[in-house]
Amino acid sequence: MVATDPLWLPSISYDETELRKMDSPLVMADGTALGSRPGIRPGDPGLAVSLAGTTVNVSAGTAVLYRSGQGVYRAQLAATSPGTLAAANASFSRIDLVYLRVWDTAVDASGLRKADTFYLAGTASASPVAPTPGATEIYIPLATITVPSTGGGGTGAATVSSAVRQITVAPGGILPVASGSAPAPSVATAGGFFYYTDTDVLAYNNAAGARIEVPLLGSRAVGAWLDAYKTADTARTSTTLTADPHLAITLAANASYELEGCLTFEGPNPGIDMKLDWTVPSGATMQWATWGPVVSQPSNLDIIDKAAGVVRTIGTFGFPARVQASPRGRITTTGTAGALTLLWAPSGSSGTNTTIYTGSWIRVRRVA
Repeated sequence: MVATDPLWLPSISYDETELRKMDSPLVMADGTALGSRPGIRPGDPGLAVSLAGTTVNVSAGTAVLYRSGQGVYRAQLAATSPGTLAAANASFSRIDLVYLRVWDTAVDASGLRKADTFYLAGTASASPVAPTPGATEIYIPLATITVPSTGGGGTGAATVSSAVRQITVAPGGILPVASGSAPAPSVATAGGFFYYTDTDVLAYNNAAGARIEVPLLGSRAVGAWLDAYKTADTARTSTTLTADPHLAITLAANASYELEGCLTFEGPNPGIDMKLDWTVPSGATMQWATWGPVVSQPSNLDIIDKAAGVVRTIGTFGFPARVQASPRGRITTTGTAGALTLLWAPSGSSGTNTTIYTGSWIRVRRVA
């Protein structure tokens, strides 16, 4: 049996590698023995990369780095400037990398023991990719910088993206991460909780090595109602279909909803009624009926089922003659979240307002 030194006992001398390995229980595991997930704390605005002209700047901050066999490196830095953007290529764009590096001469033979930020220019190409630091470097990426060719604006049009920035949490913490970037489910990562920032889903890895989604309140929850109410009258004379300023609801991706509502409105009939339509998230499908008065037939309802994008006209009956419509339908989204928004306008020009009144409402209930 090989004995090791437990932490914080008297009369024991510890070397730096022992201390770093004993920091591993403080950081989320990466699914390997003694492994830790490197990164920056969720919600921490530190170590943000920005450009001032062609000067690269990194704000003050703190992070956790990890090296297999070496344990956890904790680093904190004041604000730094790791370099100046390399000149743009005449023909191709380029992606550069800004990262936080720990120099440990025991690992990289650099002769240094320090932490700093580093700017690494990429290679201009028709299909550019970010460069990869050397194999002996201990680092975490902070940002990429896309530099267009001189014809596309050169360094003056360079843009910074923090998409490569990785987040880490303490053991048992909920890791905010894009669904495609979450650690793979396995028995070794059982108990890990993840909040998918792109799909608004909470998930965890179970003891069998499977990823389980947890229903959330709000737009992701099956059975949850989402409502939109008019808090002020909206009056229009233009015949251009326009979004109502109040009647819009954000829908989740890959979900199905049922719709209902109550619209109280008034218009200057004869000849000027009200037309309706909806905008839906990209790729979504919708079938609905107005359940409103048929033009020139106040005692009859329009219950014909149509898709979004097909303009519907319902009757108005002069002043004072407020009437109601109760739109009903179903919306199914695909991979894109977005707004369901009521569009409406008078069906013709008269110079007299058509109005949807305060208190009108729509709501959706997620069914799948």
